[in-house]
Parts: sequence; C-alpha cells; structure tokens
Amino acid sequence: MKNVKVGNIEIGKGCQLVFIAGPCVIESREICFEIAASVKVICDALQMPYIFKASFDKANRTSIHSYRGPGLEKGLEILSDIKKEFNVPVCTDFHEPWQAKEIAEVVDLLQVPAFLCRQTDMIVSAAKTKKTVSIKKAQFLAPWDMKNVVEKFYESGGVELMLAERGSTFGYNNLIVDMRSLAVMRGMGVPLVFDATHSAQLPGGIGNATAGQREFVPVMVKGAAAIGMDALFMEVHPEPEKGKSDATTMWKISELKSVLETALRIDEISRF
Repeated sequence: MKNVKVGNIEIGKGCQLVFIAGPCVIESREICFEIAASVKVICDALQMPYIFKASFDKANRTSIHSYRGPGLEKGLEILSDIKKEFNVPVCTDFHEPWQAKEIAEVVDLLQVPAFLCRQTDMIVSAAKTKKTVSIKKAQFLAPWDMKNVVEKFYESGGVELMLAERGSTFGYNNLIVDMRSLAVMRGMGVPLVFDATHSAQLPGGIGNATAGQREFVPVMVKGAAAIGMDALFMEVHPEPEKGKSDATTMWKISELKSVLETALRIDEISRF
C-alpha cells in the first residue's frame, strides 16, 4: 500500500486509524469552531489523529431552496482559521475543476464527491494540485470500477490518493454498504476511507430532502473497522437535528467518543 500524508498525519499501512470529521456544510464560523474544538478534545484524549472537514458549497442539494454554504472565498477563510487555531489539517470537497487550484492553497486534503468521481476533468484538476486527494466511490459504481479512477489520477500526475466508500444505490431512496468493497478498493494499493454517516442516507427519502438512518452508523463503523479501513469519516454536530444539511445522519458529538473508542479497539485487533 502507498501511504499518504495529510498535513503531518500519515495514513495507510502501519499507521493509526485517522478520524476525518466536521459538519456537512459550513453553517457559520462559530459552529465550525465549536465542532472543531469539541472533536479535537475527544481525539486528543484517544490519541487519534484528526482532520477537520466541512463543505463551502453543497452543490448537489435535493431542493434548490436548501442551504448550500457560504461560498468559496468565505469558506476557505473559515477553514484556514480553523487550521491555524486548532493546529489540525483541513479538508473540503469541490464541484468544479477550476476550484481545485484555489482550494489547494488552503486545505491539506481535497475531496472529489461521489457523484463526480468519473468526471475526468475533476480528477485531472485534483491531481495537478499535487495535494493528497480522497475520491469517493460513486453510489452507482462497482468497487472494482474504481481501478479506472485510480489510473486516471496517477496518469494525470497525481501523487497521493485515498478512496472512500459511502454506500451503493439499492433500489429507490436507499443505500447499502457491501463490506466486500472495502477489501476490493484497499487492494488497489491506496488507503481506504469509510464514510459512515453518508452510508446511512436515504437519498431524497423525504421528497425535497435526503432522509437517513443515523441509528445504524455505529453498526457500520464496527463492520468497517473489522474488515479494515485507514480513516473513518463522519459528519458530526452538537445538535444534528438543527443542522442545515444531512440533519438525519450527522452524529451527535456528545455520543461520539464511545463510537471512536469501539472503532479503535476493533481496528487494533483487525490489523493483525
């Protein structure tokens, strides 16, 4: 496996399980700082490396009336301030190729959204930044099809890559995680991220918004840790039900520590 570095954190074979987390979207400077501070305290106590992640724009909201975020300029300003204040690497996703270069000047980890993982221009633009990139497997792709995505990235000059599992479309308004996909994608020689909260979504499940089954997040975290993952991604919030995006799947911060403790214990066993 080819390990990667995000800031000063190494991810991959022989490394400790890494936690990537934050709110779904940048709701405000204040809530992002509150979340970053709270999660860092938990991760420091568990000696678990932490990367803060939030979106400056959710360009794929179900309804045109849904909140999208503060935009690129304001979003990058907030992410930069979090990076300095808490001394943690930061991550965000992007939706258009031209955004990658500007984002890479601030963030340590670029994320290509699942729906866009086959878009060649997205992958090429991310690769050209020479930053570490996480590409999410599309809900409509088989895990072995991500081999083409990996080849696109490296042949476009990319240096450090991770792949992420976030569930597969299973009929209408439903996702299911085929745990075999973790083994398949990890076998491509790159570190694997498991996205536990997006995997609990029911896309468009309430008509004009996405629903979810938050109660299954701990179960899926346990399964992924047992099979093998290099980083765990979760969207978290002090009051998920008040969140401006993914309110049905974000995990409550007050209940986070026990989930991470369990994941770390299973991960320690599964690595042997």
